[in-house]
Amino acid sequence: MARAAVVTAGLTAAGALFGLVRDQLIAHLFGAGGATDAFLVAWTVPELAATLLIEDAMALALIPAFSLALSLRAAGGTGRADRADPVRRLLAVTAPRLFLALSCGAVLVGLAAPSLVDLLAPGLADPGPAVVCTRLTAMTVLTFGVAGYLSAALRAHHSYPAPAAIYVAYNVGIVATVLTLHATHGVAAAAAGVAVGSCLMVLVQLPAGHRLLPLRLPAASPPLPAPSGPGDQGPLPAASLRARAVLAPVVPIALFALARQSQVLIERHLASGLPAGAISHLNYAQKVAQLPMVLSLMVCTVTFPLVARAMADGEAERARRRVERDLTLAGVVVLAGTAYVIAYAPQIVEVLFQRGAFEARDTAATAAVMRVYALGLLGHSLVGALIRPFCSAGRPTWYPLASMTVGLLATVAAGAATAPHWGVLGIAAANACGISVTALLLLRGLGARLIALRVGRVAAGLGRLALAAAVAAAVGWAAAADATGAPLAPSAPVAVAAGCLLVPVVFAVTALAVRAPEVPELLASAQRKLRHVR
Repeated sequence: MARAAVVTAGLTAAGALFGLVRDQLIAHLFGAGGATDAFLVAWTVPELAATLLIEDAMALALIPAFSLALSLRAAGGTGRADRADPVRRLLAVTAPRLFLALSCGAVLVGLAAPSLVDLLAPGLADPGPAVVCTRLTAMTVLTFGVAGYLSAALRAHHSYPAPAAIYVAYNVGIVATVLTLHATHGVAAAAAGVAVGSCLMVLVQLPAGHRLLPLRLPAASPPLPAPSGPGDQGPLPAASLRARAVLAPVVPIALFALARQSQVLIERHLASGLPAGAISHLNYAQKVAQLPMVLSLMVCTVTFPLVARAMADGEAERARRRVERDLTLAGVVVLAGTAYVIAYAPQIVEVLFQRGAFEARDTAATAAVMRVYALGLLGHSLVGALIRPFCSAGRPTWYPLASMTVGLLATVAAGAATAPHWGVLGIAAANACGISVTALLLLRGLGARLIALRVGRVAAGLGRLALAAAVAAAVGWAAAADATGAPLAPSAPVAVAAGCLLVPVVFAVTALAVRAPEVPELLASAQRKLRHVR
């Protein structure tokens, strides 16, 4: 698992790096004006498709299903060459239907592009470019779905490199296409790059899929044996495997993912009525601010198949220990990153984006939004971590959707109240408020409904980590700004590099002082590895 985490971390970091290069290129070529707003409205389609088909719904439904199939395979002694292989049967049940549904969905999105643009951003002065870009990005409904299916199946088989590489391939495809076509096609080149990159996401996983998955589908299979253990009721027929492990959880998971992604839709809907560039400032701020959240969820990405397999094998105590540790480790990463983002937001934005059409005023606006967004990063990370164990049981649960709905209502209410007065800052604050409400509800509900988490202990540990992050952010901000709060004279790259050292050190020292969980163990592990290297 350690090797898988390292590989996943490296490829995720590489994907994030290429994502920053992508955003830098778009900012350089198109700035933060109406053209970029049009592309970002169209980008809502792949963002929503990624949430449903790669990051949340597809993975949360299929990884437990494949974990159950692998558990049945191990219990029944069936091999991949056997027609009764549960993994082969699961592929036969799901893959053809999914491909057909995704193909129809891509066509419908392309045909409905004008209506979608009008719904998503009714305040755009010229919706034409957004419609063109939306039709180009509609292809991602199919390609993201296939990529997400392969990713879930491979992770369930504990194969992580290819799934972790998909965003490297995706962003490389976008960058290459934009560089090739921007002079002749303008911002539509970015939308075409999204389509090209989505195809590369599929291609990069095909070799591993061909090696590990029994892709030759059977026409029929005899009943599948269920794993032995408490409550064993004998053989489990293939139809029951399909219903229990795949179809039943899909609807609540998909609706949860839609509700979660609706936060972005609400933001862009509210921002479309603000001055040109508001959507762009929100987008750039969110992309950078959420990097610590993405990195924090690497641990949960690697361990989710382990939790799902523990639940499939009936080992609830092992699942509880794993989930509690995952939540704390995710908190360490995301809160350290939050402190850094808050302290050095202006310098980070200047280094990443301030060139070409992206001016100093765009840097100031984006940095201000980024600091507000950062207040909700712990909530985003916890929601991403907590939804996984909710889905590990392989049965439908509506509690996450109810929690997300409450959080979404909080976002709508706060955004509608603050956007007219505070503009994009109010919209970002509403996002942080809503996702934090959802995280609290999920943490409380998981301990009461599925896995007997020690909620009080987890919450206390996260609280101590949050205190350490607040101290580190204050020290970093003081070191990077003068008495008026303006950035100091040294160049932004120097400040950004210095912050990479200062903030983690202050965070670690404060965490040790307040006895925050996991930090002492992580530091001790690092010391052991350094001694081993020497």
